Amino acid sequence: MSTNQITVSLIQHHCMADPTANLQTITDQIVAAAGQDTQLVLLQELHNNVYFCQTESPDFFNLAETIPGPTTEHLSKLAKLHKLVIVASLFEKRAAGLYHNTAVVLDSDGSLAGKYRKMHIPDDPGFYEKFYFTPGDLGFHPVQTSVGKLGILVCWDQWYPEAARLMALAGADLLLYPTAIGWDKREPEDDQVRQRDAWITIQRSHAIANALPTLICNRTGFEASPEDPTIGIDFWGSSFICGPQGEILAQASTNEPCLLTTELDMTQTESVRRMWPFLRDRRIDAYADLGRRFRD
Repeated sequence: MSTNQITVSLIQHHCMADPTANLQTITDQIVAAAGQDTQLVLLQELHNNVYFCQTESPDFFNLAETIPGPTTEHLSKLAKLHKLVIVASLFEKRAAGLYHNTAVVLDSDGSLAGKYRKMHIPDDPGFYEKFYFTPGDLGFHPVQTSVGKLGILVCWDQWYPEAARLMALAGADLLLYPTAIGWDKREPEDDQVRQRDAWITIQRSHAIANALPTLICNRTGFEASPEDPTIGIDFWGSSFICGPQGEILAQASTNEPCLLTTELDMTQTESVRRMWPFLRDRRIDAYADLGRRFRD
């Protein structure tokens, strides 16, 4: 790491149908974060557009862009101007008919430090991502930046402890999750509470099991289904930052835009791992069955 203390920011906001307006919101918040001496900014999943995966339509492929492309060029200038690292989330057009859900990292000098393509792709009511996204093929490799190695995973990846562990084993200094998750208003209230609690718990568990600070940036606000404006997803916000023992250091509300900023002590990972040596005690000789779909 370049420093023992780093300041990090998450930008939680309500996405609109106008990509230009969304990017302006992001730009304004990055400038505000820079005013707080932030060194690392994490954006939410697919932040340039409304969450189009609520339905399957070939027209939405027109929203995709190349990497490098217009958004990375814009964010690169901001990263260089304010000397901070930006982790963005884009609908990537890799080739004709080949698209990915991709996190991209702009380093503090404006360079494209690396990218991660979402590995786990859901296909559930309201989340028809398999129609749009090809599963990632870059593996679980942290991106080296001026503030350390960033273990970036995207939304549905967050439910898989294997993904977080592989990032940790590859030397990640932080885990970062851009996400887009929320409630269907038709679901019972007690189900909604359990879903959000599970979402928070699983990500805190990744921090604990790997002794790594973990950043989760989710969108907020209601987004109607393109097929029926009376239904849709009420994104539950709740972006948060936790330390290497899962302690929540900062958390946003469920329903309001927020620039969430806190300072991280990057020496804690070493201290925690000395007392809770999970990596030392792993039985790597006994885990072969993890490579199987199911043990019959």
